[in-house]
Amino acid sequence: MAQSSTMLSTPESFSSSGSSPVQPGHGLDIEGVTHRFGEVTVLNQIHLQVEPGEFVALLGPSGCGKTTLLRLVAGFLTPTVGHIRIDGQRVEHIPTHKRNVGIVFQNYALFPHMSVFDNIAYGLRAQKTPASKVRSRVQEMLELVQLAQMGNRYPSELSGGQQQRIALARALAVEPRILLLDEPFSALDKNLRLDMQIEVKRLLTEQGITTLFVTHDQEEALSMADRIAVMSHGIVQQFDTPTTIYDRPATLFVSQFVGTTNLIPGTLVQQDSRGCVVALTDGTEIALATIPDLPLQSPVQVAIRPENLRLSPNPSSGASAVEVEICLPLGASTIYEVRTASGLRIKVTQPRGMGAAALPTGETLYLTLTSTEACSIFPVDDPVGM
Repeated sequence: MAQSSTMLSTPESFSSSGSSPVQPGHGLDIEGVTHRFGEVTVLNQIHLQVEPGEFVALLGPSGCGKTTLLRLVAGFLTPTVGHIRIDGQRVEHIPTHKRNVGIVFQNYALFPHMSVFDNIAYGLRAQKTPASKVRSRVQEMLELVQLAQMGNRYPSELSGGQQQRIALARALAVEPRILLLDEPFSALDKNLRLDMQIEVKRLLTEQGITTLFVTHDQEEALSMADRIAVMSHGIVQQFDTPTTIYDRPATLFVSQFVGTTNLIPGTLVQQDSRGCVVALTDGTEIALATIPDLPLQSPVQVAIRPENLRLSPNPSSGASAVEVEICLPLGASTIYEVRTASGLRIKVTQPRGMGAAALPTGETLYLTLTSTEACSIFPVDDPVGM
């Protein structure tokens, strides 16, 4: 439907430049939380401090514990060990309906037999809000998500994007202290998903709402979150800004799960206060501006993002001869897979100029590293999932 891709607009009364100032968000502290189902530990010593108004993504593969953590914050589960605090108050023994958290589920969970108006009003009525205030608040929310004329419709009469907005409006109507989003974009097609990501991020930023967001989509987390908690096997591998997560992954798992990376085996042969030198298996030595906490002669893996490599038809100092095997045009960039003389396959992403042809496959080209700071080093025994 044409309306499904309509951008959300924020009424002046809700805009950061309007007459109503953004209210400060609420802080969320997750302190040493462990949770078990029987003998199975699904979360192990989780520590996260979410600042007021911050948008934090819980990112990880299926089964890593991120949805369980969201359910603990919501009050659907009680942690086996540890505390959850909102604005400094412990809430692990407070029931869900008294925590004042808003929740948007993956399938939106709208009541099919209720109108849009009644769906948004549901939480307000459960709080015994006077009918006059319910009417004004629901209309306020409909205007906020630019669906002011949809109040009499039913969920089955809405597009996926419209249903998502109604679910968000319902969650925001009760003025939650914390907003919880459980993969709310997964049911949308790619173009609509991007529109909704942009508009939801803008809306929550303007409202100053503290948000905890579950996703397994790395691009979604990198583009939307103020900080990301990367999870694996029930632990937080790294909790930092998207830029740091991507450029400076703390573990091999983070390096491989967030974005694409090449793992190149080698040996640590030199190290001082300026960086180190790694001898690769093909005999090439590369100097890197990183200082791994490893003894000399340690076998290592050098992690290099594909966009930090360049291919050229001309040899140069420090370049390695490679053969182009695969070329994948991808709009403004092109992805190549090249093979070194030792048989190692490496992915390279290069920007493509207007009308520029791809580099030919089957030919010998020369591979260089664009920056000595654009690499991470991990020991070979660094377990991927731990």
